[in-house]
Amino acid sequence: MRGADLIVKSLAKTGVTRIFSLSGNQIMPIYDACHDAGVEIVHTRHEAAAVYMAEAYAQLTGRVGVAMVTAGAGAGNAVGALLVASESETPLLLLTGDSPVMQDGMGAFQEMPQVQMTAPLTKLSLRPSKAADLGQTVARAIRVAQSGRPGPVHLALGFDVVNERVDDAALPAGPAFQRVPQHPGQGDVASILQAVGAAKRPVVICGPLMNETRFDRLRTLADALDAPVIPMESPRGLRDPALGNIGSVLGQADLIVNLGKRLDFTLAFGKETAFAQDMRWIDIQPDEAEHARTCRNLGKRLSLGIAADIRDTAAALIAAGQGKARNAEWRKQVEAALALRQNGGGQSGQITSAQLCEAVQKHIAHANNSVVICDGGEFGQWAQAMTKGDARVVNGVSGAIGGGLCYGLAARLARPNATVFALMGDGTVGFHLAEFETAARVGVPYVVVIGNDMRWNAEHQIQLRDYGKDRLIGCELSGARYDLAAMALGGHGEYVTDLADLDNALTRAVQSGKPSCVNVMIEGLPAPSGAAH
Repeated sequence: MRGADLIVKSLAKTGVTRIFSLSGNQIMPIYDACHDAGVEIVHTRHEAAAVYMAEAYAQLTGRVGVAMVTAGAGAGNAVGALLVASESETPLLLLTGDSPVMQDGMGAFQEMPQVQMTAPLTKLSLRPSKAADLGQTVARAIRVAQSGRPGPVHLALGFDVVNERVDDAALPAGPAFQRVPQHPGQGDVASILQAVGAAKRPVVICGPLMNETRFDRLRTLADALDAPVIPMESPRGLRDPALGNIGSVLGQADLIVNLGKRLDFTLAFGKETAFAQDMRWIDIQPDEAEHARTCRNLGKRLSLGIAADIRDTAAALIAAGQGKARNAEWRKQVEAALALRQNGGGQSGQITSAQLCEAVQKHIAHANNSVVICDGGEFGQWAQAMTKGDARVVNGVSGAIGGGLCYGLAARLARPNATVFALMGDGTVGFHLAEFETAARVGVPYVVVIGNDMRWNAEHQIQLRDYGKDRLIGCELSGARYDLAAMALGGHGEYVTDLADLDNALTRAVQSGKPSCVNVMIEGLPAPSGAAH
């Protein structure tokens, strides 16, 4: 058995059946090992696309997603997507090929400091030097990716290491792969319940890990505490249009229980100008660095800090909470504020973002099982605010765009019985347009809906606001026929300029049985903002 076989058998033991990858010289032994182990390789057209697919796949399956790319530029192309997975708190394993360990310092082909490149963006980045260690190293990486605050991990695999014979190496035992729990103390749980019970307007906030798709007990937690629970996963934070008037909600709260949310720019750094001066904070964080940030930003306003896994804490609060329904009126008030939406009326007579999202939402509602992908700047924000499926993946807190087409492909693989709609702008779709070919080749049908305003509209709106209409520069795009490009790559295409034609175009796309592109020309409007209500 080679080191490559030990890697793949270890992955298979923990339930990995699919790897998203772009091939290259140094990872060919691992491809060969996947052949013997029956592990599927979804071969992408760009390394970053493989990481994006693994990210969405992990979020929708609840398991660690695995991406694999080659060395040199292959590894370099994957790095940006690691940032997105880190900010979305997604457990992901990136395997990269690497130059031979025995040739270090000699100038080997594609020799580069991969570990130093990825370390700032991962929870763990290692370069094993012995094939016999690979099984335990894979187990450690999987365990670390899931434990504490989940996130990406990276293994750089020297070509000589994956080819080395290790016939006497044993596979890691099952527990070696499992998440390490971090339970809160009973006293801490009691303190949280007591504080929430005494508050008149308590709110629980949490980050991407605890969104409705990835944590299915949000309502149970809210009922156990008798307090609203609000997951936040947008870089727009207090101005997230998908959360309506969240700024006013948090501004009125007298207690915030921060269940693992980073206290950063998305929460105005916790400044008193955004929150009531007499409001108290309870902060639960699995990692010391984030707790230290909270302490710096809040100072004396922090009433209690707890070191614990947020999933374990949520489970403990659900088990211990009594839910006495003291705050029914406050919870209704919060729900109403979060549900506020702008209708986004246009002036040009073109289809508006709101109209496009409303039309897509009708098709989402008719699906027995649906996944919605939202990606992009201004149109992506409309999509997040106005569409809702049984599950959702968004481009997240990092502010990066471009993964949406990849997310859609992975979503259909993760949930093969779901109807998948991936909504994005015309800027966003250009990042990984070639993955239509991947989807067609793999046989994965889903619907990509493009809100096409022929510009990088987020930046266009900044220029209008800050510099004026006479100083617009560099943000224009063309009326490119992305629908025809998708058809040329093996998919189905629809081109829509009239609202009356939109519903039938969406129906044909859903029924096509192909990866579909519905290219809709829209008026370029600014995104809605909850803070503007």
